Amino acid sequence: MILQWDKAATSTQLYASATRVNTVKVQPFIASANHIATNVGSAASFQQPLKAGVREQFAEQPTLVPQLSNTWGLAAAFLSGCTLTVAGLMMRLRPTPSQPKAATWQEDIFNTLAIHGTEELSEAPPVIGRDADPECFRRRIEAMLRKGQDKVCAAIEESDGLGKFRTDAWMREQGGGGISRVMAGGKVWEKAGVNLSVVWGEMPQAALGAATEKAPEYIKKMGLKAGDKVPFFVAALSCVMHPRNPHCPTMHFNYRYFELDADNWWFGGGTDITPAYLDMDDMKHFHGTLKAVCDKHDKDYFAKFKKWADEYFVIKHRGETRGLGGIFFDDLNDRKPEELFKFCEECLDNVTTAYVPIIEKHKNDTFTEEQKNWQLIRRGRYTEFNLVYDRGTIFGLRAGGRIESILMTIPETCRWEYNQKPAPGSEEEKIMNLFKTPTNFV
Repeated sequence: MILQWDKAATSTQLYASATRVNTVKVQPFIASANHIATNVGSAASFQQPLKAGVREQFAEQPTLVPQLSNTWGLAAAFLSGCTLTVAGLMMRLRPTPSQPKAATWQEDIFNTLAIHGTEELSEAPPVIGRDADPECFRRRIEAMLRKGQDKVCAAIEESDGLGKFRTDAWMREQGGGGISRVMAGGKVWEKAGVNLSVVWGEMPQAALGAATEKAPEYIKKMGLKAGDKVPFFVAALSCVMHPRNPHCPTMHFNYRYFELDADNWWFGGGTDITPAYLDMDDMKHFHGTLKAVCDKHDKDYFAKFKKWADEYFVIKHRGETRGLGGIFFDDLNDRKPEELFKFCEECLDNVTTAYVPIIEKHKNDTFTEEQKNWQLIRRGRYTEFNLVYDRGTIFGLRAGGRIESILMTIPETCRWEYNQKPAPGSEEEKIMNLFKTPTNFV
């Protein structure tokens, strides 16, 4: 931004503009200039509040002329104020012999788990885990997730017909790594990602609370003393699909295994869907597919996990859900590991069965500009949930994880409109009512 001084102008004509075509309004700059000049005391004309109506004058300007009026003395006062302000900031930043500040538990988490040494690999390793036995449980978990990653990516590429997944592999010094596969610029999908991570190490006990609500129970069972670090192993596959067509829903899944030791472990995950427009047949197919898988393993699973999803994927500050649900579960360890392994494996194996037929049905549907805008508004809601409430995103950001993998879930384009409300009786209002009051589709 370039500021110019015009001695011929009046003292109330304060304008600023960017050198590019796009203009920048300067109310914050006005307030800062008044504050600096008043504190410095070098310019009497700036010690008085700006005349009434000046801010309104600025807001009404179609373009902003890059000029700033007053005498050259005023210029000197302003610049001296800036100099004093910078000097003050430098004094604050200079190390002082004050008492050391105790680290908060959040800082302890970050310092312990932050990925200080992430190495980008030229190709994905055949195995990420450190266990030598390919038949051990952790190696089998990784193999199952990698198989699911391959299957989902292949199905999405086939349906898209144009886009291809880019593969990035990485390893970290503290133990483990991951394989991120992301499609951008596809014909059907604007952005799609399927990310695998297999990591291990130690974390402070306070950090365990960000991973599970049962942290005190696990710590007690492990016999850990205050200050003891918690060993952990995590293998997870996470996916988000953002299609271009507003009649094609966004889909997300995550399946993970978390282990502290041989006696303290759990599974978590689920699959959920976020349409912009309601198609009851689509929802019956999606939820029906998930229910069929759940029923094979436990007749109570679907009702329990569907309710869990409806309660978890809530944008609390909006009073609405992110989408139309699916299944979600966490801290699942109520039966033998092998049984839960098979359940998660079958859930993952049926992601494409539940989702791809819906995309094939709608990927060539025509849509209006208004429908596209509504999709972008709903993507804004999706982004709000992920950055404010999503447990995996928050934990990853606080732990200093690989940022590109963590934020893969965020759509490329979103939209926010002030106080936007669907028109009464519209298709947008119809689905919004379901976001406000979740329902059962099967």
